[in-house]
Amino acid sequence: MTKIKEIFTSIQGEGPYVGYKQLFIRFCGCNLNCKYCDTNFDINGAKEYTKKELLDICNSVSDCHSVALTGGEPLLNTDFLKDFLPDCPLDIYLETNGTLFEELNEIIDFVDYISMDIKLPSCSEQSPQWEAHDKFLKNSKEKNIFVKVVFDNNINDYEIVKTTRLVSKYGCELILQPKMDGKSSAVSAEFMTNVLDKFLKHYKNTRLIPQVHKFLNVD
Repeated sequence: MTKIKEIFTSIQGEGPYVGYKQLFIRFCGCNLNCKYCDTNFDINGAKEYTKKELLDICNSVSDCHSVALTGGEPLLNTDFLKDFLPDCPLDIYLETNGTLFEELNEIIDFVDYISMDIKLPSCSEQSPQWEAHDKFLKNSKEKNIFVKVVFDNNINDYEIVKTTRLVSKYGCELILQPKMDGKSSAVSAEFMTNVLDKFLKHYKNTRLIPQVHKFLNVD
């Protein structure tokens, strides 16, 4: 059994798979505490699910692109996932902060898509995770992975260079996501365009995609 904060179907609103309908399974807990995080993954009010109960839910949906394992940090639940994922009928879409590279190795064979965050210290107010991100990308380079970077007005040139050098080692798509203030961007259109241009000077496979689900008013 494992504790799940919530299970729901909705539209993916981030990254290159925007617009796909997914079954979201939100796990409790996280190993980081990013300042900009706006998700409730606290264990209070969570419900315990067995493998069979989750499989029954997955088998009940036929119109979803994939099941999104989200959180929090899903890789804190690798013992459960090692048992659950091999029998899941849907493609697996892992949303992760990209720091638990050893845990990833335990389930990587069952994952189809990976959305990995790079946590910029200027926005997350977390200590730099460059080494962990590098090891995570190395372990997942054979998978369909993209990297997502949340930024605000505090982003600096060092972070831009560091990010592009890291992502270019593995050739994956880089998605820039401006920090949101409710349903509005926390940065101006001019600023986000300038940030995109700075990234593009170092790495061409870069796109700017905001949190579309907030504009659509869906979870």
